[in-house]
Amino acid sequence: MNLDGYMTGARRGLMLSVAMAAVLGAQAMAQDMPAANGGGAPLSAIDWLSQSVEVPVAAGTTGTTANSIPDPNEPPVADGAASPDITVTALDDAALGPIGTLPRSLTGLPADLWTGSDLETLVTLIQAEPEPALPALRELLVMLLLAQADAPAGDADGLLLARIDKLLDLANLTEADALIRAAGRTEPDLFRRWFDVALLTGTEDAPCGAMQTAPGLAPTLPARIFCMARGGDWMAAALTLNTYRALGDVNAEEEALLARFLDAGLVDPDAPLPPPDRLSPLIFRLREAIGEGLATQPLPLAFARADLRTTVGEKARLDAAERLSLHGALSGPMLAAVMADVTPAASGGVWDRLDAYQQFDAALRAGDAAAVSATLPPAWAAMQAIRAEVTFASLHAMSLSQLDLIGEAAGLSVTIRLLSDNFADAGPAAGNPVLRAVATGDFTDVVPVTAMEMAVVAGFADTPAPDPYATLLADGQLGEALLRIMPVFEAGVAGDARSVSDALRVLHEAGLQDMARRAALQLLLLDRTS
Repeated sequence: MNLDGYMTGARRGLMLSVAMAAVLGAQAMAQDMPAANGGGAPLSAIDWLSQSVEVPVAAGTTGTTANSIPDPNEPPVADGAASPDITVTALDDAALGPIGTLPRSLTGLPADLWTGSDLETLVTLIQAEPEPALPALRELLVMLLLAQADAPAGDADGLLLARIDKLLDLANLTEADALIRAAGRTEPDLFRRWFDVALLTGTEDAPCGAMQTAPGLAPTLPARIFCMARGGDWMAAALTLNTYRALGDVNAEEEALLARFLDAGLVDPDAPLPPPDRLSPLIFRLREAIGEGLATQPLPLAFARADLRTTVGEKARLDAAERLSLHGALSGPMLAAVMADVTPAASGGVWDRLDAYQQFDAALRAGDAAAVSATLPPAWAAMQAIRAEVTFASLHAMSLSQLDLIGEAAGLSVTIRLLSDNFADAGPAAGNPVLRAVATGDFTDVVPVTAMEMAVVAGFADTPAPDPYATLLADGQLGEALLRIMPVFEAGVAGDARSVSDALRVLHEAGLQDMARRAALQLLLLDRTS
């Protein structure tokens, strides 16, 4: 298999997947738990998804099929007031074909990426995949989840939902939205995920419109009332709540929240609602609407995306951007946008980091080499504090390469360029011979010094990948091999040098030479041991 140029095309594809959706580190860095969870392991996406739609009780045999996500620009059309018969087709019964946002022409990954493996094994591996500590490995994981590829035989929607849920757990909401739209269907399980992504990103008008115009969807009471209100039909929303209340089909917690949502006069600042028994994006937004919003810091990472909205206070936006950066879940343009929009309002901590970045950015925009030399070190320290070094490099490496910097900034400039996409161009300037060898691909006469340097050099030696990974690759089980090797690399990041060698050999044999080099450079340049 030859996948030279894989990462260049795939990174371009990731940008395309972001555009499709909208203009919208390590295993030890587990996310904090909401109070309702009582601590313990992080909530997975399936735990906090809104119960926004109900599965149809029965499927008709004739009539209209309403299973595709509607075009938001197409006006709703109805022939009458009666509800039509609905034909519901399960995902696994449909001829799905390869579902993904990144075609092979961009990734180099084959359409049979998954077909040689057992479906349940793949789902288990995806669910158990730890949050990668290195940005390069995180990018590889996201790319695998987004790649257009056929599913193995069996329950075809199982793999699709596992891919979406992992993106949600990683807080890659834009990419999850793109993958859902690529499926082009609105079965309840897919719609719930689309609705929740929209709630957290402030784009709920589209799924709310789908609820109202697609007869194949059966929204629950909270979702129905929220969407009616979003559409301006407050009277219908109130009548709907009263009807459910009269029928006894609404529990006390829902009734209290929805009543306050519909009537601001019922909101009592001195008697706020108790914490919800079960949190979801819909409950999060409803409580926000009544002035009893929940802080996102203790919630699953995806909720931090809600604080990036421009309607949120500047401090909350900045805190959310830093938290997402710590987990590698914020793109360079999004980080730059928040950093540019927020004005330092105090000193210390997050405000000092913001000030350091803004001073550097102003100097760089002015092309003032002396000012950049002075402001780059504190800006870099700020980026290290939030583990945004590679994000920073993606934004500024090219501009830094065009300036003659002095002092500490000159060495930092080389480091930043080595962490960028153009690491090969920076290779000759690297002072460390192993860094220079990895960046240029020339390991001639390189003598590693540390145990990790030895492991890296060994990983690029002409040695076959170890079993069982070599067998997986030979049997056409590329996706499974890559899923299995990522936790091995994580062990290497934690200090197991042999694991580094094994993982690099697998990446090399899989045709991911560019990925292997970027991961090795990040391993040697970034501190991800704590």
